[in-house]
Amino acid sequence: MAFILSMAVFFSAVVIHEFAHGLVAFWLGDKTAKYAGRLTLNPLAHIDPFGTLLLPILLTISKSPVVFGWAKPVPINYWGLRNPKRDILWVGLAGPLSNIAIALILSLVIKSISLPIILLYLLKQAIVVNLVLAVFNLTPIPPLDGSRVVISLLPASVAGKYASIERHGFIILFVLLYLGFFDRAIYPIVKIILNFINLP
Repeated sequence: MAFILSMAVFFSAVVIHEFAHGLVAFWLGDKTAKYAGRLTLNPLAHIDPFGTLLLPILLTISKSPVVFGWAKPVPINYWGLRNPKRDILWVGLAGPLSNIAIALILSLVIKSISLPIILLYLLKQAIVVNLVLAVFNLTPIPPLDGSRVVISLLPASVAGKYASIERHGFIILFVLLYLGFFDRAIYPIVKIILNFINLP
């Protein structure tokens, strides 16, 4: 039951994250996500059978030190944006910023309303999950969102070479996670944010 609740919290955060990417891209001229039926908060539109369901379950059952998963990325047409070099930065930031916003809103709810212990636990878990997802995705390794920000800031000649790392991105990420990247880089930043929002 704890695993199911954790996955539900995680998947809700991922759905909001992907929806935010598509929505900002739509605002900036790219209608790809809308035409693909992905400009929605319906979880079914974002499920990746392997990345969302099978892989996390297999890793959990095998007691892997790393539990890893993803939803289907919202399709973005770089050239459909009105100003591709500038707009890809905002599209990249949209997902992480949406998760940070959700975490802040939930922290205000916890501070403002007396809640049952179970609901309080779930909301606190949702805050941590959203912050972890935001910080992790800001890592500047393609295909994570941080790489989109870097691409928008690099000269075109360098950006192309940097983006080519993406074909090895998931292997690099999995190795980093296995070697303790979460403990050494992600969680310390998340703890700083948690201290800042001062959860009760």
